[in-house]
Amino acid sequence: MRAAVLHAFREPLRVEEVPEPKLPPDGALVEVRATGLCRSDWHGWMGHDDSIALPHVPGHEFAGVVAAVGREVRGVTAGDRVTAPFCCGCGACEPCRQGHTQICERDYQPGFTGWGSFADRVLVPVADLNCVPLPDDLGFEAAAALGCRFMTAFAAVGERGGVRAGDWLAVHGCGGVGLSAVMLGRALGARVIAVDVAPGPLGRALELGAAGVVDARDGDAAERIRALTGGGAHVSIDAIGSAAAAAASLRSLRRRGRHVQVGLLAGDEREPRVRMAELISRELEIAGVHGMPVRGYPALLRLVASGAVDPGRLIGRRISLEDAGAALAAMDRPAEGITVIAP
Repeated sequence: MRAAVLHAFREPLRVEEVPEPKLPPDGALVEVRATGLCRSDWHGWMGHDDSIALPHVPGHEFAGVVAAVGREVRGVTAGDRVTAPFCCGCGACEPCRQGHTQICERDYQPGFTGWGSFADRVLVPVADLNCVPLPDDLGFEAAAALGCRFMTAFAAVGERGGVRAGDWLAVHGCGGVGLSAVMLGRALGARVIAVDVAPGPLGRALELGAAGVVDARDGDAAERIRALTGGGAHVSIDAIGSAAAAAASLRSLRRRGRHVQVGLLAGDEREPRVRMAELISRELEIAGVHGMPVRGYPALLRLVASGAVDPGRLIGRRISLEDAGAALAAMDRPAEGITVIAP
């Protein structure tokens, strides 16, 4: 099969013929019809993820058709249209038994712990648990856009953020995760303030339902959010991953507000400072999000089917597998929406 292969960190990917993934008894081999290109892939390409062993195939946001299943698989068959979470659960550890497959103790992550979806085919382990059937009317590109960014935003806004109708939600960073959070927050009845450093993403946030926007280059973003919301956001999300965004998110909260950390922090920013005295005195909460459990997909797909949200609106660019390497290298710069690869 063809795949875009990483042979050295921070070096161009090479599209080449490689062996198909070995199919385990409980797994499924999925023919990739569309796959997203995510900033998490960029972190892997940069060498920020210790789980990656070279040579490596990136990619973890995918949708496609099941090509083959292992002999122990009962609920998935060849020809099924599926997607899968980027954190695949084992189904046996304590978090999995409690339904929290996204924090599986032995999680398998296509594109990180194993070869990913920048390829003709990708492996999904424990297929009966991790393969998510797709509605016939949901296209592969829109389904790929659900992967990682949209479903992580769904978990961040809903389950971890606890956003309710009428709440103020601040979203720091309007890339794929941030714009997804804007759209989802609006669908849940929240009033959303979007924060970024570029006019293009801020304009997209307004198009997707943000009640207001803040240019972080223009004054103190947290102070402006507190003024716009009459005291601060009920929930605030760092959707980009930076010490400055995380600090601004915390400072933008009203009393008893909740900060949700979605964006990955790397290098010298891996351990940002937190003002614990303020955390205590204002009874703030901090929640982390590592994707969405597989049990969350039915609710997310129902929301999409209702028309309240359309992940396809987030697709900003469509590229070929040959263009994946250049697009990946360019993700150190702000990007609007989601880039989708059609192998």
